[in-house]
Amino acid sequence: MAGKEVLYEIREGIAYITLNRPEKLNAIDPEMRQLLWDAFQEVKNNPEVRCALVTGNGRAFSTGHDLVAMANARADTQVNQAPSTGDLYVVQSTIWKPIIAAINGICLAQGCGIALGSDIRVASSEAQFGWPQAKRGISSVSGPALLSQVVPRNIAFEFLFTGDFVDAQKALELMLVNYVVPPEEVLPKAEELARKITANAPLSIAAIKEAAIKGSEMGLEDRVAFAQKKRNEVLQSEDAKEGVAAFAEKRAPVWKGR
Repeated sequence: MAGKEVLYEIREGIAYITLNRPEKLNAIDPEMRQLLWDAFQEVKNNPEVRCALVTGNGRAFSTGHDLVAMANARADTQVNQAPSTGDLYVVQSTIWKPIIAAINGICLAQGCGIALGSDIRVASSEAQFGWPQAKRGISSVSGPALLSQVVPRNIAFEFLFTGDFVDAQKALELMLVNYVVPPEEVLPKAEELARKITANAPLSIAAIKEAAIKGSEMGLEDRVAFAQKKRNEVLQSEDAKEGVAAFAEKRAPVWKGR
C-alpha cells in the first residue's frame, strides 16, 4: 500500500511510515488520515512487520490538522468517511508491535498525538512541541486523551491552556521523548532502536506491549494475572524453546513468531 501523502515501505521487518506533505508541514487532511489508518492496519495485520517507524518528510513531523482543508470541506463526504483523529490513536493502541516516532521537526496538535501514540520517541534537537488549539478556537483530542496520561495533569493543562510551544530539550525533561539527537541523527537513532527490537522474539514483544497497555486499565491483582497469562502463552511457543536452546548452544536465535 502507498499514497502520495503517506509513504509506506517495509525493510528488514521494519515498516517505514512517512508523512509526505512537506509543502504543508505535513498538516493532516482527510486523505492523509485515511492513508495513516491504512498504514497502521497494515502494520497490525502483516506478520512480516515486526516494528513500525513513523516520521515526516521535510522540516516538520506534523503540524496537526490541516485547518484550511477543515474550513473548506466541512460537508465533504471525504471528510465524513475518513477515520477520525481519535480513530488513529485508538488503532495505534491496539497494535502489539512497537511503534517508534522519529520526530524530525515541528510537532503540533494531532502530530503530537501520533507521536504520543507511539511507544518510543526520538526527537530532533530542532523539534518543537505544542497544542495550540485553544488559540484557534478549537479543542484538542490528543491533549486531554493522551498528553494528560504521559505528564502530570498540571503540566498537560499548561500546554493545553496556554498553547505555548516547548523545545526538544524541555520535552526530554518532561519525558515526552526518549532521546534528543542532532537532526541528521534522528532516523539513524530510530533505526538503531528498531533493529534492536526486531532482533528479539516478536511474541515476547507483543505480549509485553499488550500486557502493559491492557493492564493499565486494571487493578493490580488483575494486571499481574493478565501479565502472567500472556507470559504463560509465550512460554508454550516454539520461539520460547528456540530462545532457551540458542542460549544453551551459545548461538543467535532464529525467531519464527510462533
